[in-house]
Amino acid sequence: MPGRLAGSLNMPDSEPPILVVDRLTKSFAAGKQRIQALDDVSFAVAPGVITGLIGPDGAGKTTLMRLAAGLLVPDCGTVTALGLDATRNSLAVQAALGYMPQRFGLYEDLTAQENLDLYADLQGVPKESRKDRYAELMHMTGLQPFVDRLAGRMSGGMKQKLGLACTLVRPPRLLLLDEPTVGVDPVSRRELWAIVNRLVAESGMSLLLSTAYLDEAERCQDVILLHEGKVLDRGPPARMSARMDGRAWSVLAPTRSLRALQMTLTGTPGVVDALVQGEQVRIVTTASGFPEDLACRPEMAGNTITPVAPRFEDVFVDMLRSRTENPQHPRLRPTARIEGDHAPRDEAPVVIKVNELVRKFGDFRAVDGVSFDVRRGEIFGLLGANGAGKSTTFRMLCGLLPASSGHLEIAGHDLRHAAATARERIGYMSQKFSQYTNLSVGQNLDFFASAYGLAGKRHREQLEWAEEEFDLGRYRNQLAGDLPLGYKQRLAMACALMHGPDILFLDEPTSGVDPLARREFWQRINALALAGVTVLVTTHFMEEAEYCDRLVIMAAGRILNMGDPATIKAAARSPEHPQPSMEDAFIKLVENAP
Repeated sequence: MPGRLAGSLNMPDSEPPILVVDRLTKSFAAGKQRIQALDDVSFAVAPGVITGLIGPDGAGKTTLMRLAAGLLVPDCGTVTALGLDATRNSLAVQAALGYMPQRFGLYEDLTAQENLDLYADLQGVPKESRKDRYAELMHMTGLQPFVDRLAGRMSGGMKQKLGLACTLVRPPRLLLLDEPTVGVDPVSRRELWAIVNRLVAESGMSLLLSTAYLDEAERCQDVILLHEGKVLDRGPPARMSARMDGRAWSVLAPTRSLRALQMTLTGTPGVVDALVQGEQVRIVTTASGFPEDLACRPEMAGNTITPVAPRFEDVFVDMLRSRTENPQHPRLRPTARIEGDHAPRDEAPVVIKVNELVRKFGDFRAVDGVSFDVRRGEIFGLLGANGAGKSTTFRMLCGLLPASSGHLEIAGHDLRHAAATARERIGYMSQKFSQYTNLSVGQNLDFFASAYGLAGKRHREQLEWAEEEFDLGRYRNQLAGDLPLGYKQRLAMACALMHGPDILFLDEPTSGVDPLARREFWQRINALALAGVTVLVTTHFMEEAEYCDRLVIMAAGRILNMGDPATIKAAARSPEHPQPSMEDAFIKLVENAP
């Protein structure tokens, strides 16, 4: 084995790596283009540890996982898993390791038990040993009461755990998990990590896990950072984060809008990153020490600047920003509506009214007496565990699903009597982005412009705006289904904004996209809110909830709490958590719900 592979792990000679990737290269055809997914990638994974595979959209993470599982053939290079060549001995490799793809690989028209039986048949598990294994897996995942439920009727968190259980029907020595926590709530994420840690600690299983959540990278013993098909760096997360010492700061601005301050600081010389975090703005500077010229800027007057500990996400963002052609966020194209600071105030008019909203499916109440209102220019968050009823509420607000009872009013229009008129004022971006994957980017934009009634000069102007604003011109002739996830998100948002809506509905809009794409996305959302556009958003990223002016947290179809982020976090304060995060508050509320 090449010395560079073994040397990077500091492993004793008695512990050979469980996975070796040597000079791996893989490309794909996408229309008339050739996409280089992996480019001369080499690394080794130590046994008995959790190794994180981190990288932005299109970095090559999924391709690498599929090559390691023997599901793809490399252009050149080798993958050795459990001592077996994954190309020449693909069937043996697939029989020896466990692999859970992003979509969990479940058959949704089968029950949980039937899915387990199918995977046991496929993996050759003897029938006499299945009962005990099933009982262990159902106990570990908490799914025993739901073995007779159809997989398609399970929440995202339950599907996640069932997918993992099916993968573990035959205990593997090496487990590959491809972004297993995308689209699931913090409680389900925590439960999955408890299962993963138990597997590694009790059975010595080795784990390679890719993730879009950078806080999860900090739970890994070793991290491999991929970008554009190349390995940029690897090592323990704490060691990588230590490079950012002296570059992370918290800015407390008692007299300024945090959203406006964050937007001003983003892209400022000397600033790598700026995020709203709690009641402060957290920034990362380009060098150690707070830049004097930045401290002297007018918007920093009266602010309190405090050094804070770096995070792994700081490393990730810093490295990627330094390698992008345009490292700063692109300036948003000005429109007629963006004129000054329209930050939401108590006197702003109410544009969304929800009163005693109920939605039944048979005898089941998915939404049970929900009431709230949203004002013009407000970013309002709708949070909840998987299956809490937030997506059902969302669909009723958009006019896509009728309410069983209650009152819904959008921009002054009762949805029971004027749904079509109300929808003209709405932009909607769904969790799956809702593009026509077999149409090109240009065809999707043209279709949505026509669907919103745009014609003539206005139609042409909006198509040009979308391509320029979202950098879609280069992909005009590419099929939407072949786009990187971050550009699918851009296309979906461009389509939702094509007609200049007053109200924008965003259903988990950043699920699965990398931190840079999330930052760019929220820059746009903040600009829209400052221009007076009302935004209602669902998200599983609790840090994104900090961008909301107000939010509700739901469970079992009911509202558990409603207020601004500071109020909701204050309700979760305890001696053990004197400064709870939004995730702490969310978990406490959901777990204590009746």
